[in-house]
Amino acid sequence: MSITSAAIPRPAVNPWLIAVVVAMAAFMEVLDTTIANVVLPYIGGALAVSSDEASWVVTTYLVANAVALTASSYLAKRLGRKRFFLICVALFTVSSVLCGLAWNLQTLLLFRIMQGLGGGGMVPVAQSILADAFPPEKRGQAFAMFGLAVVVAPVVGPTLGGYLADNVGWEWCFLVNGPIGVALMFLVWTLLPQAPSEEEERRKLKKEGLRFDLIGFLLVAVFLGSLEVILDRGLEDDWFGSSFIVIMTAICALAFALMIPWEFTRKNPVIDLSMVATRQFGACFVVMLMAGAILLATTQILPLLVQQNFGYTATWAGLMLSPGGVVTMMMVFLCGRLLGFVQPKYLIAAGGLIVAAAMWGLTSLYGDVTFSYFAWSRIYVGIGLPLILIPVLTASYAGVPSDKTDQASALINAARNIGGSIGISLSGNVLAHRAQFHQSRLVENVTPSDPEYQDTLRKVTEYFTMHGSSSEQAHKQAIQWIGQQVELQASFLAFIDVFWTLMLLGLAVVPLALMLRNIKLGKASAAE
Repeated sequence: MSITSAAIPRPAVNPWLIAVVVAMAAFMEVLDTTIANVVLPYIGGALAVSSDEASWVVTTYLVANAVALTASSYLAKRLGRKRFFLICVALFTVSSVLCGLAWNLQTLLLFRIMQGLGGGGMVPVAQSILADAFPPEKRGQAFAMFGLAVVVAPVVGPTLGGYLADNVGWEWCFLVNGPIGVALMFLVWTLLPQAPSEEEERRKLKKEGLRFDLIGFLLVAVFLGSLEVILDRGLEDDWFGSSFIVIMTAICALAFALMIPWEFTRKNPVIDLSMVATRQFGACFVVMLMAGAILLATTQILPLLVQQNFGYTATWAGLMLSPGGVVTMMMVFLCGRLLGFVQPKYLIAAGGLIVAAAMWGLTSLYGDVTFSYFAWSRIYVGIGLPLILIPVLTASYAGVPSDKTDQASALINAARNIGGSIGISLSGNVLAHRAQFHQSRLVENVTPSDPEYQDTLRKVTEYFTMHGSSSEQAHKQAIQWIGQQVELQASFLAFIDVFWTLMLLGLAVVPLALMLRNIKLGKASAAE
């Protein structure tokens, strides 16, 4: 489901100018997947909700985004790429401003869903415009510029969000999109070409009777939405001990079971599952799922760690990610060059190993680590992730016919967002479950009959007594301090378990990457 390359001639405008415009759109959209990560405590406080409820601000956006991606291919063809792109940018801009004006959690989530629906159409259409604006031999470098936006935006998001929250207000994390969106609409309107044959294409669609796969779209939306609810609410609702989770799981499984045969038998499916079933594109899809999980999970879990356990402000939590962002920008351009003479599968495998090594390094976490410890970990991730994300974009188009580039764009970007949503939920669930586990194990060793406990209690009591507390008050403070240390150690151990989990995801990328076929270097879309 795509406007063919023949339908979109090479533009009269310099294609690199088009690349800058569509990269701006991608940057703005992907930025909003993480800009709220470090300001969730501010949002929770302002709207009087728990941190767990506030996290829905991130995940609802990702799910709405992924759902919209599935419809973007058909709508881009039906309405025309330029027109559809403008509609998406306008919806994204308006809903961003409304997010900043939200008066409670319910309205904020509603506007975030609208924002996700608008953003969901921007990236795949931008990517397919890019694919058609450049000849095959230059797509590697063009995708490198596009990848710069996709990879750097999640890193810039927390830094910008933290600064705005600390110095202006959390609302400006969303309001800032207003003027940028208006400027982007002007650039899209004036610079992006519109093929004269688009009207003919739409008439042809109508004549052939190709209608939007509404049932397929609804099945995908129900499947993804219920899956996200299960992942987000499972731990809090005691998983399958909750009738609500059991019902949502049944709905999720039923939607998935109906979706597979329905989509395989449609003439115009909302998701072309036959593409995912191929070795090349299917492996790229799974790799992007894992890369998205690592990208979004680390971008959320690290700011949470330094704010919760080390007392960082939102600004410093964002700045902690900044060195990785600088390295990522350099790596994106390097990847564009490397794709001229190195097979994507080897770059992806190398990236998986580097990311796994970075996560392994974080498993040595302890209470006295410095800012540079976290900054260096982000630098290593900033080296590894572009080696996955940029080559996998190039490899995913290998062998894809020109009339399916929109579908490929939608699926590969949906994989990144779905993976990101799963990664956030997975890391949050591992963190909460393992914190409870470690605390119960540590408490077993904190017993009044333990000589080490009595010795620690005596020394801490003496400390508080020396600082002016009465004997009785010092004793209570000492017991409270020991309890806090147990909770802190349990928290550290739980974060370490999250990093072990993400390390395994990084390692899993390697065999999947080596499954990919060799492509003709310099021709990302060449058929095998």
